[in-house]
This record gives sequence, C-alpha cells and structure tokens, in this order.
Amino acid sequence: MDNREYMLIDGIPVEINGEKNLLELIRKAGIKLPTFCYHSELSVYGACRMCMVENEWGGLDAACSTPPRAGMSIKTNTERLQKYRKMILELLLANHCRDCTTCNNNGKCKLQDLAMRYNISHIRFPNTASNPDVDDSSLCITRDRSKCILCGDCVRVCNEVQNVGAIDFAYRGSKMTISTVFDKPIFESNCVGCGQCALACPTGAIVVKDDTQKVWKEIYDKNTRVSVQIAPAVRVALGKELGLNDGENAIGKIVAALRRMGFDDIFDTSTGADLTVLEESAELLRRIREGKNDMPLFTSCCPAWVNYCEKFYPELLPHVSTCRSPMQMFASIIKEEYSTSSKRLVHVAVMPCTAKKFEAARKEFKVNGVPNVDYVLTTQELVRMIKESGIVFSELEPEAIDMPFGTYTGAGVIFGVSGGVTEAVLRRVVSDKSPTSFRSLAYTGVRGMNGVKEASVMYGDRKLKVAVVSGLKNAGDLIERIKAGEHYDLVEVMACPGGCINGGGQPFVQSEEREKRGKGLYSADKLCNIKSSEENPLMMTLYKGILKGRVHELLHVDYASKKEAK
Repeated sequence: MDNREYMLIDGIPVEINGEKNLLELIRKAGIKLPTFCYHSELSVYGACRMCMVENEWGGLDAACSTPPRAGMSIKTNTERLQKYRKMILELLLANHCRDCTTCNNNGKCKLQDLAMRYNISHIRFPNTASNPDVDDSSLCITRDRSKCILCGDCVRVCNEVQNVGAIDFAYRGSKMTISTVFDKPIFESNCVGCGQCALACPTGAIVVKDDTQKVWKEIYDKNTRVSVQIAPAVRVALGKELGLNDGENAIGKIVAALRRMGFDDIFDTSTGADLTVLEESAELLRRIREGKNDMPLFTSCCPAWVNYCEKFYPELLPHVSTCRSPMQMFASIIKEEYSTSSKRLVHVAVMPCTAKKFEAARKEFKVNGVPNVDYVLTTQELVRMIKESGIVFSELEPEAIDMPFGTYTGAGVIFGVSGGVTEAVLRRVVSDKSPTSFRSLAYTGVRGMNGVKEASVMYGDRKLKVAVVSGLKNAGDLIERIKAGEHYDLVEVMACPGGCINGGGQPFVQSEEREKRGKGLYSADKLCNIKSSEENPLMMTLYKGILKGRVHELLHVDYASKKEAK
C-alpha cells in the first residue's frame, strides 16, 4: 500500500516529503518560481509577492508561506499570474534607479534578471526613483538606498543569522526604508563588516566596496613592486563565474591570471595559515599547561568575529588568541622579505571576506603608518578584474606560485572551510601523525556545514574538547552556554555560515552549493604531500631567518591590550 502523499503542481503529481512550503516543492518539481525575499535559511517574510500561485478555487497563495497539503492542486504559470508578476516588476522598476550599466551588480542583479525573464520592455508608470543615496563610510560595503526594493533580506541576515542588528526597517508606508539606528553612517553602527548583507541583497543596494581601480593604478606604476597573496577559499569559489564548475580548485589558473594582469610576486595564504597553526597550537598547549581552564581559547583568524567580540563581548578579548590572521602573518613576512627592494612595495590580498578590508586598515597592522596589507580584493573584485583584462580564464594553463614562499600544507588549505582551523590544529597536537590518524580526525565532528559542531581528541592522557561555530548568532549562543558553565579548550569562530567559502566577498551560492566548495578544499588537501603544518620545511627556514627573535612582533597582536589602551 502506497502511503506517500502527493499534490498537483501544474497538473503533475509531486510527492510531499517534508518540504516546509509550496516553494520548496515547486522547485523540487523543476519549476523556477521567481522570488526576491525568500532565503531557505531565513524566516519567511513574504513581502515581494513574486511567488504567488493560483489554487484550485481561483485564489492566490504565497508559495513561500503556504505549507503543502496532500491533495492540493495549484498552478504556477497562468495568464493572471504572468500579468501579476509583470505588474510587480514594473512597479519596482518605476521606483528604481535604471543606471544598470554603471551598477556594481550589473549582470548579477535579480531585479535585472527577472525583468529580462519576463520581457519587461516598457514601463507604464512614471519613474519616481530617488536620487542616489550612497553611504560610503564603511571600508567593507557600500550602501545605496535608492536601489533598495525593501525585500528585507539584508535585515533578516543581519538579525537572524549574524545577531548584529546594524540595520532594520524604519518608518512606514511609502516612507519605509532600511536604516541604521538614528540613521547614522553604517561605519558608526554595530556593523562588523561581515558582508553577509551584500551577499543576500538581490539588487545593488548593498555591494562590496570596490578597490579594483586603486589596485590597477598600482600595477601600472613601473616604480612599484606589487605582490599578492590568495586565500584558500578563493580557489574554489570563483570558477563558476569564469567558466569552471563551482567548487573546482582553480588555484593554478588564478596564479596564471594574476601573472598576466601584471602582479610581480604571487603567493598562497595557505603558507600564512601554516604559521598560524604553529603559533595557535603552541598558545593552546601553553594555556593547558598553565591551567587556564576558566574559558576556552577562541581563534582569531576571522576579523568579523574579532570585531563582533570587541563590540558585543569585550570581556572575552583576553581569551581570543593573540595570533594574527594568516593574511596578516604572511603580509608581515612578505614586507620583511622585500624591504630592500629598490621599488615601492605594495602588497595585495585576495580574500573571500569583506571584513578583511577593515582588518587591513587597523592601526595594529601598520608599521610607521604603512599597512602590511595595502589593499584587499574580494573574490568578486578579482572576477571583475579578470573579466576586465579580457582573459579567457577557463583556457588558461595552470601555473605555480612563486618562491621563496611556494611551500604549504593541506592543513593550511582547509582553513577556508568551517572546522578547517580546528582540524589543522588537531593535526599539530596529536601524537600519531600517520595518514590513518589524520583521516580519523575528519570523522571527529569538525567537518560539515552545521552551524555548531563539537569534537574531542586525546592529548596525552587528557581529552581536549573543541567547538566549531560559523554564523555569529551561533557564536553568541555558544558563548552564553560557556558563560553558564559549559567547558571547551578551543573554540573556532567563523562569522560567515560555512566559513570563508561563504564569505561576504564570494560569489553568491545557495546553501546546498556551499558543500561543493568545502569538498573542493578537502580534495585540494588530499593532493598536498604534506598534511601537517610543522612538517612544512619552509617553516623552519622562516623561524631561523626572518622570524628569529621577532616572532611576537611579526606574528602576534593583543586585541585586549589595544582595547584597554583606547
């Protein structure tokens, strides 16, 4: 006897199997119903009304907020619905900036995409779009309220996923807008620079701050030596935009593209991650020996997390690792290596993260007023630069990164996915360094896209308890549990859900596609001959050379002391 439940979608029976709403079931049936305000990880808002369907009685239901029921019959594509959706699009466009060719979201704008899909060639209503209303105060993102369609995606991400609350709805009716508290510039708000709002925005109302033209100017300057480092998560995220499969490891092609664009020295931030592993694991073991068990050691790789901690949990700063991020560690090394160059040194970092732009500008990471990282480009910006160069990325032959920093390990590569930092540290502290031991670490619970993960491993006769969180709301919830008495030795925090593979500067993908990026990094790890950071021969060279007597100066920062000194 068949106990399965079905409903009819455009006359086709579709099985109901735990879907929360009609929209999920419709998409499972292979129908791409349009939406602006729906994200599977956010609460249902139902503001845009683009996903309306017609029921068997002729009524209209919002697919995003209507649960499926056995025996239901709906239609997704009728003359009435087509007219309805076109009307919504015309009304939005009548109140929207139409300078598409000069918008940073040109080609990626959902409003633009749906206008083309529904063949909107004429708008019957007068254009009431307001003048550009740009907030350029942030180092990480740029806001233009004149391009906002009030879908609420940015508000819900900021409040529900990140627990920051930097922006919200203000006023009512035709005066409704998205605003900060007291309409302050975004830089003066609680914003931590994670960029998840820009990732969620379907139009150009919130975009990543664009520094590409500044970098081009440096490249074209013949008196400047421009070096660049590429973060691990970038290699598996830009391919989809440039003719490859999402999650495909494109590091060799990225190097080839950067070399053609004119960068002088090209390196992989995974080398900096190996340094971070050595310093952070040493700090963890030192705390254990000293009996500092009141609070765990929190990782410090993620600048949005550090910013969140400074603003919401300043009392935890003494427990945040003093290790600089891999980007900053590596930048210190690179600037020291080329300090005798006859040319002016400019160092660029290609990152998945918008908050790295803020981190690069922090005074803690400047020497005599000069930043270690002069410019941060996100993956999105690098994609634009490659396209601007006319490079056919998919046809490039892969090339190797430059020496003398051309050696890195699999432990450094997996930093880009949630749980990667923890797994890399565990590879360092476990006594058994065999391939079997390292493979078993993958099954301790540190891998996967869950927002909160826990694991335990033995260190000598002691069990180390670790937690891995991604998404700042998850971080806040875990912190409250720790304050209530729950014990961990190490807590890895990544601000973005899934880690850097889903950073605010990455090309947007749905949650299920993030796993492809994570698998891409773990596959890259498998191809590395060296799995553990302390086995990287370059590390010993650095500690005996550039770092000799200067480890704390070049590799560490004390956020707690800096905060107290303000």
